[in-house]
Amino acid sequence: MSTRAIVTEARRSKRRPTLAEGERPSVLARALTWIFMIAVTLYFLVPVYWLVVASTKSTGDLFSTPGFLFAEINIWDNLVALTAQADGIFWRWMFNSLIYSGLGSVLMTFISVISGYALAMYQFRGRTVILAAALGSMLVPQTVLAQPTYVLLVEMGLNNTIIGVLLPSLVYPFGVMLGFVYAQTSVPMALLEAARLDGASEWRVFWSISFKLLSPGAVTILLFAFIGSWNNFMLPLLVLSDARLQPVTVGLSGWSQAAITIPGLQSLVIVGALISIIPIIVIFISLQRFWRSGLSMGGVRF
Repeated sequence: MSTRAIVTEARRSKRRPTLAEGERPSVLARALTWIFMIAVTLYFLVPVYWLVVASTKSTGDLFSTPGFLFAEINIWDNLVALTAQADGIFWRWMFNSLIYSGLGSVLMTFISVISGYALAMYQFRGRTVILAAALGSMLVPQTVLAQPTYVLLVEMGLNNTIIGVLLPSLVYPFGVMLGFVYAQTSVPMALLEAARLDGASEWRVFWSISFKLLSPGAVTILLFAFIGSWNNFMLPLLVLSDARLQPVTVGLSGWSQAAITIPGLQSLVIVGALISIIPIIVIFISLQRFWRSGLSMGGVRF
């Protein structure tokens, strides 16, 4: 064997970690792992597949053909009917959801990051109480808080307004805790002290140094905030009575209830549901390289 071959084989052996005797999973364990992973994958993908298939069917084919088999492709006619229904109100709902989720998630992310950063980097009286309150509020379901929040918004005169939907979404305890963890993990205190000695203000230190280090965590918070805001249903249902201000979740729910007496709406609800998941897929794919690094960074602290 030549010297080059020996060096190459040595490099390969370094790259491949060897398992000690008894560490290699058994065939049964690997088979069960594969079965479990396949079952989880099917659990998430089968409903999406059914939604795609059902969106291509007419109302008649929707109930007369097998649910997981394609029939006559009718997707274009369904899109035309969706656009024509109620003067194109579906696209207004989509625009509303983009406003609520886009603007709301950006503001929510900024508040969460700067709050977590302050809790991690500064020592002040009541800091432990605030952390405990943020952690405890994560245990309360959002549906429980929907009715008290609605009463408060009515007293403030913000019911049936865009601000009434955006304002409660700015409070995100889970994002604050993530920002706290990321700040403790990724922002060295020595770096901040050096910037302060150079004369930088606290605001300059945050924007020029800390925020750049926190960007993977901020993207992770942004992704969770966008998905949570996009799927928000209970609060907009209570706050908004004007159909032209409703998000797509509330609008499609109303159509779904009306489909009991108007059969043609059933196909429109399915097509609308398929279109409504496209923004989430786009956001998830475009930000996945950031949030994966952010999750791994935060996972070290946990």
